Amino acid sequence: MADSDFSKPKVGFGFGDEPEKASAPVEGGGAKQAEASSDDGPSHRRGKLRHRASKRTKTNRDKASKDPVDAATAMSHVKRFDGTKFDQSVDVVFHLGVDTRQADQQIRGAVSLPKGIGKAKRVVAFCKDDDVQAAKDAGAVEAGGEELVAKIEKGWFDFDVAVATPDMMRVISKLGRVLGPKGLMPSPKAGTVTKDVVTAVTEYSAGKVEYRADKSGNVHATIGKMSFAEGDLLANYEHLLKTIEAAQPSGLKSAYIKSIHVSGTMTPAVKIRYGVEAE
Repeated sequence: MADSDFSKPKVGFGFGDEPEKASAPVEGGGAKQAEASSDDGPSHRRGKLRHRASKRTKTNRDKASKDPVDAATAMSHVKRFDGTKFDQSVDVVFHLGVDTRQADQQIRGAVSLPKGIGKAKRVVAFCKDDDVQAAKDAGAVEAGGEELVAKIEKGWFDFDVAVATPDMMRVISKLGRVLGPKGLMPSPKAGTVTKDVVTAVTEYSAGKVEYRADKSGNVHATIGKMSFAEGDLLANYEHLLKTIEAAQPSGLKSAYIKSIHVSGTMTPAVKIRYGVEAE
């Protein structure tokens, strides 16, 4: 049995077996290697996936004004855009020439707009027991002291704004690490630390607007809804503009308000003429 099958070497059953030969590498590296192996499976997509603009988006882009317009016309243009199934917010962005790293150039505050913003806010009030019921009657979803602090420490955050009386700041200081990053920590600059906590709850529940310049000097604020009349949006804008102008740092040497844009949640922005452009 010289020609017996037992005399033939079998691959994979001993230390002396010859390893299987690897396929020869394709000249040119990874790209050609991928091309060479493309027959073995589905081809890979190349480049980044691009979002295809909807018909509404394209239509709104065509309607958008290419040049700055006055404030009244800007409100009209925003409402002229094709709408969505929901009532969009109308937002204004002020680009300010401030350096927020400087303490005297940190633009921050709160303002009650004459026509409201069409959205109620959930407010909590840190106050003494004597003011708890009055704060709740004014619209606070929760009010109290130590017990409210404990509730928040356990992970409860079902609120949009927190207000506090000055004497409660030492009690809620432990919440700084939790509320600070969320922008919910009461602050004197924002008007959320006040002796008249009941009035503060009433104003913020009705939609009092907080504004704050980000690191790039931009202030974003809501001035209403698409369902608002043009005149109401204009009244809110003009009131907010006066508030921003009044907050100009006294030592600022460069231009303060560089540009202003208004837009809906899902619409292009319209530039509003301001300063030299408005002349």
